[in-house]
Amino acid sequence: MTLTVQEQFGQIDIYIFDQILRGNIAPGMSVLDAGCGYGRNLVHLLREGCQVFALDLDSDAVEHVRKLSASLGTGLPAENFQVGAIERMLFPDDLADVVLSNAVLHFARDGRHFRAMLAEMWRVLKPGGMLFCRLGSRIGMDFERVRENIFLIPDGSKWFLVDQQMLLGLTEEMNAVLVDPLKTTIVQDYRCMTTWVLRKRRS
Repeated sequence: MTLTVQEQFGQIDIYIFDQILRGNIAPGMSVLDAGCGYGRNLVHLLREGCQVFALDLDSDAVEHVRKLSASLGTGLPAENFQVGAIERMLFPDDLADVVLSNAVLHFARDGRHFRAMLAEMWRVLKPGGMLFCRLGSRIGMDFERVRENIFLIPDGSKWFLVDQQMLLGLTEEMNAVLVDPLKTTIVQDYRCMTTWVLRKRRS
């Protein structure tokens, strides 16, 4: 039976879809979705035989992803899908070929929390692996500062926002390689979302 595009890919983020099309996320890879929500970015990966791991604070969301995996006949163990905080993951070092962080890091409480989440995702990434981050930024729009790195979004939310200097500085600090130049989408009078994709050096 031929699947529709939506059945095959679900509600996948277009920027993750781009990485799949370019072969940076491929069948058989181990992929950890840190902050997976209800698994919108995992349907295709589960269908294609990736060794999927996922984590979220929302237990209902994690249970949904477990059921999604089972319904697709993946055979993946339930413990691959865990309830927990990104900054305190129980997954082992060097677990994943790819770590996904999609619309999560801008919910950091402060700089320390942001760095703790980033460090954990880097820890579980294999040497040579890819970290995909899509996060709120100040690249292209100005926002009212609430406190250091925390800014007021027009809908009243308070987000941890990065800028180009910070992301490039962190890339250098982590001894990482940029897979792509920083790419930012500006949503009219509302927010900026930047895609930051890193490769972990093998040595």
